Amino acid sequence: MSAERSAAAPRFDLPEPDAFTRPYWDAAAEGRLLIRRCAGCGRAHHYPREFCPYCWGEDVSWERASGEATLYTWSVVHRNDLPPFGGRVPYVAAVVDLAEGPRMMTEIVECAHDALRVGMGLAVTFREAGEGGG
Repeated sequence: MSAERSAAAPRFDLPEPDAFTRPYWDAAAEGRLLIRRCAGCGRAHHYPREFCPYCWGEDVSWERASGEATLYTWSVVHRNDLPPFGGRVPYVAAVVDLAEGPRMMTEIVECAHDALRVGMGLAVTFREAGEGGG
């Protein structure tokens, strides 16, 4: 495959921010994780929504998360044909419980696969958009 053709290959790991999610992605680019919290019921949620998924309230605002989480479950991915994930295999796809309450999907990095344990403490880290293959 020519370099010209591979440079135009689609990416499946880059977000498409809109006006609502832009604060989330801008914070992530600065190394900060944001969640949403409802003023009505007080519960935090993730993924970002314009309403509370618990009480349906619309008085929801952005809040900086502590970045602390515990591992709920994970899977080591050995094959993924979507660019740039193929260059990252094997990688760990995981579900974590944030200290603030929400559960979110993520990737575990900087940890040996055989060291993973349910309930282990984790800390947020971000990679540059171009890192990890592609």
